[in-house]
Amino acid sequence: MTRSRLRLRTTLAALLAAAALAATAATPAPRTQLQAGAHVFEVEVARTPRQHMRGLMQRTHLDDNAGMLFIFPKKDMHCFWMKNTLIPLSIAFLADDGAIVNIEDMQPQTLDAHCPKTPVRYALEVPQGAFRSKGIKPGTRVTGIPVGPRRE
Repeated sequence: MTRSRLRLRTTLAALLAAAALAATAATPAPRTQLQAGAHVFEVEVARTPRQHMRGLMQRTHLDDNAGMLFIFPKKDMHCFWMKNTLIPLSIAFLADDGAIVNIEDMQPQTLDAHCPKTPVRYALEVPQGAFRSKGIKPGTRVTGIPVGPRRE
């Protein structure tokens, strides 16, 4: 995919996300506990397109062991941006077995695309630097990922 086409897709996705958010009220996402090595994360789970679009937008604080797990119906090159996200985040893209494929640092309120190195079904956002400070890196396995039917 060319850089200009990726930028266009990212911009269009951001506009669609903004329109969807304006049209619907936010509902709290379900929560779960994930483990990476000896470290535990209390995360919200985003399974639906609406939850995916909302993500961690408009948050002003996120505890060091908190985050959001994005679960998609199928593996793909799911890219993320930071439009309307006020805090810096790190994102880990996860293989089906929970192994971290790659980790990216993301700056607030940007449209830069952050993509996995291979198609994935899962992504985990945490405060920027939380993975690094805990020694969590590509290859580390994240456990506790919920499975089951998608809920709207």
